[in-house]
Amino acid sequence: MATIVLGVQWGDEGKGKLCDVLSSEVQICARATGGRNCGHTVVIQGTSYDFHMLPSGLLHPATTNLIGPGVVLHVPTFFSELATTEAKGVADASKRLKVSTRCALNLDLHAAADGLRERQLGKKNIGTTGKGIGPAYSSKAERSTVLLADLLDDEEFGDRIRAMEKDYKLRYGGDLGDYDVEKEIKDLQNIREKLRPFAVDDIEFLEDAQNQGKKILIEGAQSALLDNTYGTWPYVTSTSTTFGGVMAGLNLNYRKVDSVIGVLKAYCTRVGSGPFPTEDFGEISNKLQEIGHEFGVTTGRRRRCGWLDLVSAKYSQSVNHHDVLNITKLDVLDTFDEIQVGVAYKHPDTGATITSFPASAKLLERVEVVYKTMKGWKTKTTGARTFEALPKEAQEYILFIEDFMGVRVKWVGCGPNRDDILTR
Repeated sequence: MATIVLGVQWGDEGKGKLCDVLSSEVQICARATGGRNCGHTVVIQGTSYDFHMLPSGLLHPATTNLIGPGVVLHVPTFFSELATTEAKGVADASKRLKVSTRCALNLDLHAAADGLRERQLGKKNIGTTGKGIGPAYSSKAERSTVLLADLLDDEEFGDRIRAMEKDYKLRYGGDLGDYDVEKEIKDLQNIREKLRPFAVDDIEFLEDAQNQGKKILIEGAQSALLDNTYGTWPYVTSTSTTFGGVMAGLNLNYRKVDSVIGVLKAYCTRVGSGPFPTEDFGEISNKLQEIGHEFGVTTGRRRRCGWLDLVSAKYSQSVNHHDVLNITKLDVLDTFDEIQVGVAYKHPDTGATITSFPASAKLLERVEVVYKTMKGWKTKTTGARTFEALPKEAQEYILFIEDFMGVRVKWVGCGPNRDDILTR
């Protein structure tokens, strides 16, 4: 009854397209974790829809959408993104959107603190999106933040924000730029009644939906290698991006989870700092970036690019236990004579094969990658609607990934548009 879509590596794999395809088959599309630092893009008949705060299921008129309690809610982004979506002709989006009252707020204060912290770290910065996600989750863990329920029903919510601002100034020993705490409090006071119709008790909402047998799609945020526990720590996000994070971020009955889908790009990209074993620093990287339009949806930053790393992908499989895979952006590889795939790591000091994915970012930065070279197909794949319609070498590439991962590849993406995805 519930289907969970998760990213396999460092995000930006194209989860939004698969979620868009599957949303037409469900009654509810929900987000469980993350915040406005996430970015999903769906292209429909030449129109691009970018989602950061809202579930992409809004594009389907029969789908109700939920922002779950594990998400940190940035109220201005919520309304601006909703307005943009409706302006592009999405019918009744406001009527089909709900937000858990248990969501913690992602304040502009958090973004100001995020920027100050990153500047203090200098060259050792994490490379965050600058949206304040880390501070938002930290203040939730410290029990000092404001929940949506507080904003709606507690007249003293402003005192909490003032206390957080004071704490950040003391903690980091610096000012917060042009941040104005009183302005933020006043803006929230003025907008909360506009927000109230969207608020919902997510426990009651999802419990009723599951008891009625409604189909639910959970739209994962970011990916496993950015998970706060299992990712390339400390170059990770501030919440859990794995299957476990979904179960903590939504009250799903685990007995009713039908499928966990892993979305894996046909090559690798990463935004921000941190180890990236198969990263290329020359012509290959530039070509992947240009053909794949590898710029972050949220930040606009150029993504770091390299060959597919199946060692880290296999590790992600061990964490999330995907039932099936969706390989995306296969078409980006159409013009390459040869394609390399990372299949093993060797220890930089001993030369011995490393049998597990290193927890140490320092070691991961130094590993020697063992590659398998495969023949390119040099043929356009965009427009293929069946697996058999793909060039022989492209089929072999997909089957090699499938065999290495030990998981069936069910979908293959071969272009940017909504219909550029085939099902096996």
